[in-house]
Amino acid sequence: MRAQFVMSEIWIGLRRNLTMTIAVIVSVALSLSLVGAAMLLSSQVSQMKGYWGDKVEVSIYFCNKDNQKNVKDTPNCASGVATQAQIDAVHTQLDHNPLVQKVYTETPEQAVQNFKAQFPDSPLAPYVTPDYFNNSLRVKLTNPQLYQEVASQVLGQPGVAKVDDQSAVLKPLFNLMNTLQMVAWIIMGFMSVVTLLLIVNTVRVAAFSRKRETGIMRLVGASNFYVQMPFIAEAAFAAGVGALLASGMIALGKLVLVDMMLKKQITLISFIGWGPVVSVMPLLLVIGVLMSSLAAFLTLQKYLKV
Repeated sequence: MRAQFVMSEIWIGLRRNLTMTIAVIVSVALSLSLVGAAMLLSSQVSQMKGYWGDKVEVSIYFCNKDNQKNVKDTPNCASGVATQAQIDAVHTQLDHNPLVQKVYTETPEQAVQNFKAQFPDSPLAPYVTPDYFNNSLRVKLTNPQLYQEVASQVLGQPGVAKVDDQSAVLKPLFNLMNTLQMVAWIIMGFMSVVTLLLIVNTVRVAAFSRKRETGIMRLVGASNFYVQMPFIAEAAFAAGVGALLASGMIALGKLVLVDMMLKKQITLISFIGWGPVVSVMPLLLVIGVLMSSLAAFLTLQKYLKV
């Protein structure tokens, strides 16, 4: 009987404050969708770092004729084109470095073949010749973050034109993803404040509109929890609906934005699958219900004296 009465009170409260309840649902949905987006962005950045961490290499380019002509950019090539003995010396030095996992040799002829294989539709493909490329070594490190230690070992060696770290190319992308994640957290914080204010106002209005009912319940000896339960349940219900909407928005964003658009246009990035998305959804529901219930409880302590 008590449960039936509580349910009827919840329904009456939702019906009386329908517009404010809808506002709470929308605000919760927006704030929780941003929470989920920030969590998924964090998972995406971690997955990208793990994916590319195993593939990042250090490229060591040796002096060719063009470098010899342009000594301003490559002063180490003033002595001429790198000899095979100089290339072998650097290769041997890297083989004895414990930070180096493996060294691959690439001649200009092999570089031309790789270019045409990677960019078969490029208008430059028919005109590319070995003269455009340097002899090079591609070095796979045991830890890509220790690139500088390997680079300092070979920079300045006879015949070495320059050393490139492929991870430097990815840093702007990682920085962009981290910035987007930070922006999502900031907007989420702002929306959470707005949501909490809406919940407080909704509960306060509901408490004032039902003074007569709560007064009768006090007279018949109802406990504090029994009087406050309908108000807390209303806030929790609105948050639960908002969390479900947020989960739907995240799933829709994953399907449309990632699976149908970005995956087809950006093939170099390993995007997260549905696992992280599904695991975030229950967490959003818990966060939404707890946040709204706690806000309602604290509000009732001030505006509903029992």
